[in-house]
Amino acid sequence: MKLDLKIQLLKFCSAVFNIVFLALGLSVSGCGIWILYDKGNFLSVLSSVELRTVAFGLLIIGGVVAAVSVVGFIGANGENRFLLLTYLVFLLVLVLGQIFITLLLLFSRYKIEQGLDAVLEQIILQYGGSSLRKDSLMDQVQHQARCCGRTGPSDWLNNPFIQSLNLTGPTVLPCSCFRSTRTRFNSSWCSDLNQIGPTFFQGNGSYQEGCKHTLSVWLQENIVIIVSMDFSLVLLQVIQCAVMVKLFQAFGRKVSLLKSNQLADPGPTHLDHTPTEDADYREQIYTDPDTDSCYGNVSRN
Repeated sequence: MKLDLKIQLLKFCSAVFNIVFLALGLSVSGCGIWILYDKGNFLSVLSSVELRTVAFGLLIIGGVVAAVSVVGFIGANGENRFLLLTYLVFLLVLVLGQIFITLLLLFSRYKIEQGLDAVLEQIILQYGGSSLRKDSLMDQVQHQARCCGRTGPSDWLNNPFIQSLNLTGPTVLPCSCFRSTRTRFNSSWCSDLNQIGPTFFQGNGSYQEGCKHTLSVWLQENIVIIVSMDFSLVLLQVIQCAVMVKLFQAFGRKVSLLKSNQLADPGPTHLDHTPTEDADYREQIYTDPDTDSCYGNVSRN
């Protein structure tokens, strides 16, 4: 394969991989931003050091991947060996960083799940208090997942407001625990019993399944997505590293060939005779079959 054609093919492969890297890098950064700043998910209320480390790691790695992709694209198209070498060094660092973040997330997933369970129990105890954001998160989870409480509706008996009603069973629950409600006035509590009093919404059919299992499944699914993205990025980076090494070597060979051609053909300004004379001279060089030596038998004018 001709060197120029090989370089063009390697450039094309490099450009494709860099585009994929850019997309995956932005996606990984998006996962970190989602964990850290999205106020509409339960992970935002966790105070887990491991989770925040993972989130910041994803944010930084994603941003660096996007920046390094641009450097690789410029280095490949500009045939700049220094930028390619810089690109390869950053790729190696990124691969090691992503492996660390992925392993940290895998080893910490049970601790994160336990922290999520503890936050769920805390929200139940503080529901109806001053933290409207946590109340809204709880209502969102119960309504969308069609669940109630941590392990079931009876968990709401631990809420101070429910305890003040001296109920023997979970007859008063957050309205998000019911399949349907009828609004009477501004209240977040409902009951499916008419005799409980006119101070609650009318609820019809409460959910009996707890939210602990639903949140656990949701957490594991998101962990699998993040880990899959990281491993896909690592695999592509390893392949891209091999492509860039080949491209680096091809650029080096091209530079060497150009230098050797310049030395072999210094140009007409360095010649003391015409090309025609030079051709006539080469035709008069022969090999002696007896001595296997090359010599010229003519003299130049």
